[in-house]
Amino acid sequence: MNPTNSLYRGARREYSAGYTAMHAPSLFKSLRTYDRKTFFADLTAGLTVGVVALPLAMAFAIACGIQEITPSTGLITAVVAGFMISLLGGSKFQIGGPTGAFVVLIAGVAGSFGMSGLILCTLLAGLFLILFGVFRMGALIKFIPYPVTTGFTSGIAVTIFCTQIKDLLGLNIPGAVPAEFVSKWGCYFQYIDTVNYWAVGVSLLTIGVILFTKRVLPKAPFMLVGMLVSTIVCQAFNLPVETIGSRFGELPQGLPMPELPSFDWAQLPDLIKPAFVIALLAAIESLLSASVADGMTGSRHHPNTELIGQGVGNIAAALFGGIPATGAIARTATNIRAGAKTPVSGLIHAVTLLLILMLAGQYAAVVPLPALAGILVLVCWNMAEVSTFTHLLTGPRQDAAVLVITFILTVLIDLVVAVEVGVVLAALLFIGRMAKISNVETISRELEGEDPEEVPSRSRYLRHVPENVEIFDVQGPFFFGAVEKFKDNVFRNMEDHIEYVLLRMRLVPALDASGLHVLEDFLAYCRRHNITLLLCGVQKQPFKVIRRDSPFMQELHAENICENIDAALARIAELEKEKETTPAPQVDA
Repeated sequence: MNPTNSLYRGARREYSAGYTAMHAPSLFKSLRTYDRKTFFADLTAGLTVGVVALPLAMAFAIACGIQEITPSTGLITAVVAGFMISLLGGSKFQIGGPTGAFVVLIAGVAGSFGMSGLILCTLLAGLFLILFGVFRMGALIKFIPYPVTTGFTSGIAVTIFCTQIKDLLGLNIPGAVPAEFVSKWGCYFQYIDTVNYWAVGVSLLTIGVILFTKRVLPKAPFMLVGMLVSTIVCQAFNLPVETIGSRFGELPQGLPMPELPSFDWAQLPDLIKPAFVIALLAAIESLLSASVADGMTGSRHHPNTELIGQGVGNIAAALFGGIPATGAIARTATNIRAGAKTPVSGLIHAVTLLLILMLAGQYAAVVPLPALAGILVLVCWNMAEVSTFTHLLTGPRQDAAVLVITFILTVLIDLVVAVEVGVVLAALLFIGRMAKISNVETISRELEGEDPEEVPSRSRYLRHVPENVEIFDVQGPFFFGAVEKFKDNVFRNMEDHIEYVLLRMRLVPALDASGLHVLEDFLAYCRRHNITLLLCGVQKQPFKVIRRDSPFMQELHAENICENIDAALARIAELEKEKETTPAPQVDA
């Protein structure tokens, strides 16, 4: 049989050892060589990223548009989930907390099932994340097509921006703003005459201060600076704008006690799908953030351990009444730039947020909502990845179509639908492309030298191929997308005088059930026409699939699976000799 290629073995060992193996949390390894100098570096970084995370945690909670989800909900999530993700995750620099990716899903789940349904959904998502890690799916998550992730990320950015129009313009809209995109904008235009120009001014002031601070003092927590400046201006001049306190009341000065709220278990089947999508998005964003951190530092995260840490963090956040969380790219990058060395900086970031909540939570009530809306506008611009989006539009048309469809579905319908349709479309495109590179062609005459120009691409040596032998070179994955091409090419080139068919499969890396079924049908066809079928150059994966099918192996005969084409031609010569020495059957007169 065809021996396993050494390169294949080496790559498989590397994959198993480097990408799918389970590892202890990064914190445990970091503490082995921990010293005072490292602690002070982590302390500085943790304090810095904690201050940076403060306005974002509150802004993302408010962006959900649900009355029960207050700014304190975002802070609690950042404290609890951020702590657990740094404690048990597989990245040295990951900072966890609420992010914009979940805003649309949170609003949909909480709007349909209430806060208790959202907590149950977050618990389920955490369990899914743990299962992803336990079953070593960390490397597989990275294979979500780039046009799909860009499409729904840009769609989420547009959706979040749309939710902030009310606070940006200070519109006086009685009741809740509709969730649907078209209805939402219809509502905005209906109440456009209620614009509060003081709110518009505060929003623009916040954006301006942030951009100016980022340019002049790039290492400063510019979003916090923007929020503080706007808050001071509003208080100093007593501007008539809505604040956190006027909408949500006072913030609690500490963490609530963890508890498992009462659930309507009848909702469980309906929550499975959104919980899975939340887990999938959390996995994608956290592993992407960890990969960015690896690129910035030269370190290497452990994806499966990271997924388990993310799962535990989401379960813990749910028990404290929080919302879904994941690794945040911007906060992780800030952590690295601030000099973080180990996951201890992430723990300090969570403790910093907790101290702010306990000591200064009462003052957060005076923060103007237009300031947080201005912060989210800049976050949305960064999330939208406009340059990446336009670049993908100029690429292959099929990928551009997946991008646009995913984007439109995210904005107009639902993120769950967008992810499902986007992944399915991308998978179908991939199948079509794989089918195109799969091919079957006859090479019998080429091996004899009748087409000298083609000989170097087939083999270095000429062979004698008997007239009653037809050789087909099968190339590419032999799967359900390529079987029709095999049928068309093989049966079109079969001639009446053929007694032996040799399938050369050295360029077939994979065989699925559909491909095996076609081989079974072709073997049956050969037996009906007194043709002997042989295979050669079968790689490891296709050989495993063939060997498991006992009836197929018995009819084909193991000796008709040859190591290479020379062994196959020798086997045919042996069968010819057996024919010559076998006496012809006697016919009665």
